[in-house]
Amino acid sequence: MTIVRLGYVAMSMQLKNSSPSQTMTFAQFEKLSNREAAIRKLERIAKSNLQNCLRLLKHNVAHDIRFFRFSSKLIPLANHPELEDWNFMRPLKEELKLLGNYIKEHNLRVDFHPDHFVLLNSPDDDILKNSIKTLQMHKKLLIGMGIDPEHRCVMHVGGSYKNKEAALERFITNFGRVPESIQRMIMLENDDTTFTLEDTLYLCEKLGVPLVFDYHHHLAHHENENWQEHWERIVNTWSYSPLPIKMHISSPKSEKQFRHHADVIDSQSFMKFLNEIKGSVEQIDCMIEAKKKDIALFTLMRALAHYPTIEVLDGGSFKIKG
Repeated sequence: MTIVRLGYVAMSMQLKNSSPSQTMTFAQFEKLSNREAAIRKLERIAKSNLQNCLRLLKHNVAHDIRFFRFSSKLIPLANHPELEDWNFMRPLKEELKLLGNYIKEHNLRVDFHPDHFVLLNSPDDDILKNSIKTLQMHKKLLIGMGIDPEHRCVMHVGGSYKNKEAALERFITNFGRVPESIQRMIMLENDDTTFTLEDTLYLCEKLGVPLVFDYHHHLAHHENENWQEHWERIVNTWSYSPLPIKMHISSPKSEKQFRHHADVIDSQSFMKFLNEIKGSVEQIDCMIEAKKKDIALFTLMRALAHYPTIEVLDGGSFKIKG
């Protein structure tokens, strides 16, 4: 028997006026003649984003959802080179503390998925430095919440730069330049165009990093379609993590747009996966990547309740028997 907890990404489709990604561009920042006033405006936006995160978590707890991915756009312009003198953490202490207290009180699992420009295998030294800087920002936010940053940031391997094998080895080399405290944050995900499950497993096993298995990505891009042959290896990458194994689930928008995410999750496809792994792990946390966010989660839970091997535990989790 395996317990499955469902989560969703960044914002709710049900909770109104709760965006955690309100922003200000640097062009807008520059148009404000008073720099101090512009920084105060940035801080108000960041506070509002964090306050909306707390609203989202309360919405989740009300619906028994205990797994959530924060937006990486919580603090607009946090790492902009023209704002290096801005200590964005100082004015956000209270909001971050309230978030962290709520997370710990309700035993929630939260994490981040830094944007696509965070590339640890880049041959460009400036891109690597900026990537590490962005990861440090995520670490600061987690520490500000009082959350252990270990295995809280899932990332793709990066670009192939016209030589995939060299790009894999460069990830290993560049990983050695990443501070150990940042290394501990990282999980790696197989992608849908370049780095397959086997490629990503190679890195995870070499570096001691957990692998977040993306089932949809694997169906879209693989060398060996039979992921089951590697399931034990995937599970073993989590053997030193304090957190349960994590994966991503999504469904193709259509046959023509197979890589694009659908509005909701195809329950039959998900059940096919669950029937393969049931009993192999005590718990697995599944992050839904679907256009309809929490509505996709509620829709999936309703669909799963009709399967005889599913025992619904609450609004966001269930057992798969066997």
